[in-house]
Amino acid sequence: MIFVTVGTHEQPFNRLIRKIDILKGQNKIMDDVFIQIGYSTYIPKYCQYKRFISQSKMECLIKMSTIVITHGGPSSFIEALKQGKMPIVIPRQKKFNEHVNNHQLLFCKELQKRGFPIKVVISENDLYEVINDMQYTENKKFHSNNKRFNQELDALVKNMFNS
Repeated sequence: MIFVTVGTHEQPFNRLIRKIDILKGQNKIMDDVFIQIGYSTYIPKYCQYKRFISQSKMECLIKMSTIVITHGGPSSFIEALKQGKMPIVIPRQKKFNEHVNNHQLLFCKELQKRGFPIKVVISENDLYEVINDMQYTENKKFHSNNKRFNQELDALVKNMFNS
């Protein structure tokens, strides 16, 4: 199963939901797909979905999933990491009216540059290739020292806001 979450930000993230739904409809994604669509206005035709889910439901869906795709909000991709999954992260972008600025994009690029275990996808057109690579990669799990990761992430966030 593939789990997709767009979080609870009030701006739609139709670009991600539409792309996943199209890939599923074209049978390019053969796995079951569940999408948490939030305030998005695009309604999936080929995937299961709910607007919002509880934290415990999200944890359960992540646990059941072979692939986790999230927006660029840290709490979503950190939850995947906590469960040993390497998330595909597609940051919301201001130019698509998905957020008020590009902080998700900048933050995710910085994390990736520093070697944090997330697969950042900037364009939805690259999603199929990344998903396909993840499906055929033997080790989709990330094994790390969570304490060190959280300390480094906390320091990075503090440093970014103090700059």
